[in-house]
Amino acid sequence: MAILVTGGAGYIGSQTVATLIKDGYETVVVDNLSTGHRAAVAPAAEFYEGDVRDREFLDYVFAHESIDAVIHFASDSIVADSMKDPLKYFDNNDGGMISLLESMRDHEINRLVFSSTAAVYGQPDQMPIKETTPKHPTNAYGQSKYIMEQMAKWADSAYGIKFTALRYFNVGGASADGSIGEDHNPETHLIPIILQVASGKRAVFKMFGDDYHTPDGTNVRDYVHVVDLAAAHVLAMKRLLNGGDSQAFNLGSSHGFSNSQILAAARKVTGDAIETEKAPRRPGDPDELVADSTKARTELGWQPQYENIETIIADAWRFMEKHPRGFKRD
Repeated sequence: MAILVTGGAGYIGSQTVATLIKDGYETVVVDNLSTGHRAAVAPAAEFYEGDVRDREFLDYVFAHESIDAVIHFASDSIVADSMKDPLKYFDNNDGGMISLLESMRDHEINRLVFSSTAAVYGQPDQMPIKETTPKHPTNAYGQSKYIMEQMAKWADSAYGIKFTALRYFNVGGASADGSIGEDHNPETHLIPIILQVASGKRAVFKMFGDDYHTPDGTNVRDYVHVVDLAAAHVLAMKRLLNGGDSQAFNLGSSHGFSNSQILAAARKVTGDAIETEKAPRRPGDPDELVADSTKARTELGWQPQYENIETIIADAWRFMEKHPRGFKRD
C-alpha cells in the first residue's frame, strides 16, 4: 500500500512522511521544492520533483506508482502574501487541486486527505470554532482553501472521490530529535520569528498590532504541535481507507494563546530577553481563532500528545539550535 504525499518536502508534509514510514507505509513524495527541502524528506520515501499543477507530471507519477490514497499539502499559505497577490493563491492552491482531482479521477484513486485552514472561518462571532461555524474568509488564502473544500465536495458527488479536509490552526514545534522542523525563507510564522531573535538572526520581534479585541490586545491563536498534526493526517487517511465518508475536521489544541503569551513562553524557554517593537496590524488578520476539535478527537481518535505551549516552543528551539542555517541546500 503506497501513499502519495504532495508537498512532502515542506514543514508539515515532511513530518507526515516520517510518520507514515514509521507506521510501515510505502510513501511517495511529490514536491516542486519552491519552499520545501529535499533534505527534509525521509530517505525511505520515493521522491519526484514536480508541480501538482502539471497534469502530465502527475499522470506520470500515478502511472509509475501503485497509489492507494493521497495526502495533499502542496499550496501557498501566507495570509499577508495572499492579500498582496490573491491570483497567485487561486492559481497555485485551486489550480493545483483541479489538476490533482482530475488525475486521481483518471487513475481511479478515490481517497484524499488535504490541508485546509482555520482561515476559512474568517472572524467568527463565537469561540471556540466548530466545523459548523459559518465560513466567511477574510483573506484570499482562506478563500482559496474554502474553494478547495467545495471542489472536493463536488468531485465526491461526481466521481466518488472521498475526502477529508483538515482545518488546522497555528502549527509549531519539530520532531523530538530535532531532525525535522520549520525552515522557511523568508520566515513568516510567529514562533520561529521570535526564536530567530533569540538566536541572533533577527534584531527585533515586531508585534503586529496591540489593539485587537482580546484580553491583552494581541492576536489569540490555537497552536498544535506538528507531530500531533502529522498523526491526525495518518488517522484521517486510515479512516478513509476503512470506508469513511467525506468530512471536515478542526485540528487544534482548544487552547488560545496571545502573541504576548507566546513571547513570554519563548523568553522562558530560551532564556533570552527577545527585544520587541510595535508594528501596524497586518491586513486580513482576525482577532481570535481557537478550535473546537472535539469531532476529530471523537471520530478520528486523535489524541494530541504535545499541547503544552512551552513544549512546542522548546522543540522548535531544539531544531533551530541543531540547524542554525536551516536544512542543507543541494
